[in-house]
Parts: sequence; C-alpha cells; structure tokens
Amino acid sequence: MRACPPRGILLALASIVSLLPAVALPFPTFAGEVAEFLAGRERDCVNCRLADASLKQRDLSGADLSGADLSHAVLHRARLAGAKLDGANLTDANLNKTDLRSASLAAVKAENTMFYGSNLSAANLAGADLAGAKLQTAYLMRARLDRATISDAMLTSARLDDASLREADLRRTNLVEASLRRANLEGASLDDSGLIRAQLRDARLKSAKLTQADLYAADLTGADLSGADLSGARLIGAVLTGAILDGANLSGTIMPDGAVHE
Repeated sequence: MRACPPRGILLALASIVSLLPAVALPFPTFAGEVAEFLAGRERDCVNCRLADASLKQRDLSGADLSGADLSHAVLHRARLAGAKLDGANLTDANLNKTDLRSASLAAVKAENTMFYGSNLSAANLAGADLAGAKLQTAYLMRARLDRATISDAMLTSARLDDASLREADLRRTNLVEASLRRANLEGASLDDSGLIRAQLRDARLKSAKLTQADLYAADLTGADLSGADLSGARLIGAVLTGAILDGANLSGTIMPDGAVHE
C-alpha cells in the first residue's frame, strides 16, 4: 500500500494553493459550460470552443460570444442582433442570411467566412479581418469597418450606404454594383478593386488609393476624391458631376470619355 503524506503537509500545501492568484484560462476549463450552451440552456459562452458547432437558426440575440472559437461553425439564418462577438474566430464559418444588426464584431477573425445576404446594418466591425469573405448582397448600412481588412472579398451588390470604412484595406475587392452612397472611405485602399456600376454618390474618398481600380459606369456624383490616387484607374462611362478632384493623381487614368489623362 502506498504511504500517504502526513496530514500536516497536505494542510500546508492547501494553504499555499489558496494564496495563489487566480489565472484566467483562455477557454472554459469544464465542458459543461459549452454543453449547456449547445443545448440551448445558456445564451452566453465567452471564450468557448465552438468550432464546427451547428447553430443554424438559433436565436442568440444579445448573446455574449466574445472571444469564442466559431471557426467552421454553421450559423445560417441565426439571430445575432445586438450580440457581442468581439475578438471571436469566425474563420470559414457559415453566416449566410444571418441577422447581425447592431452586433459588435470588433477585431473579429472572419477570413473566407460566408455572410451572403446577411444583415450587418449598424454593426461594429472595426479592425475586423474579413479577407476573402463572401458578402454578396449583404446589408452593411451604417456599419463601422474602420481599418478593417476586406481584401479579396466579394461584396457584389452589397449595401454599404453611410458606412464608415476609413483606412480600410479593400484591395482587389469585388464591389460590382455595390451601393456606397455617402460612405466614408477616407484613406482606404481600393487598388485593383472592381467598382463597376457602383453607387458612390456623395461618398468621401479623400486620400483614398484607387490605382488600377475599375470604376466603369460608376456614379461618383458629388464624391470627394481630393488627394485620391486614381492612377491607371478606369473611369469610362463614370458620372463625375460635382465630384471634387483637387490634388487627385490622374496619371494614366482613363476618363469617362475614353481619353487617357496624362
């Protein structure tokens, strides 16, 4: 039989452990919290491991899922209005047609994530990583996307009216027929992006980078392009009525009438 340590030693060790500071673990220690959430008995699951979880059509309005790992999860048609997802991992997740109105997704990781037809109106996506995300026909009116990475993403026919995209990375992004009326794109990078027939009426594009961008038949009525870099951009058929081009770089730009600016 193995000898047990004297009772005095055990009590001393217990006393020492009780004095040690609590350490916050990055994920819940017990699987019970995750199980309760998946069973629908809990709405919040901060920092939980929920990769590959099936949450289709789940009502999580106002839930706190900050820091959760939801990579590859299915949240198709889920209700997440007002939910907190700051710092969450949504890589390769399915959020098609999901209600994310006024949700907070600051600094979220959502590379290649599907948001087709989702409603992200007034959502906070500041600093989010949306590289390669699928956002076709998504609603992003009044959304905050300042300094977000949206390069190589699909935003065809998306609605971004009154959205804030200051200093956002939109290089090589597909914005064909997207609506960006009154959007704030000051200092944004839109190099090589596709903005064919995009609606940019009264948009703020001051100091934006649009080199080699395709703005064929885009509506830039009243847009502020002062200091913008439009070198090599294609503006054939674009509407520039009332647009501000003070200090803009138009070297090699193909103008609305087809003439190449020198």
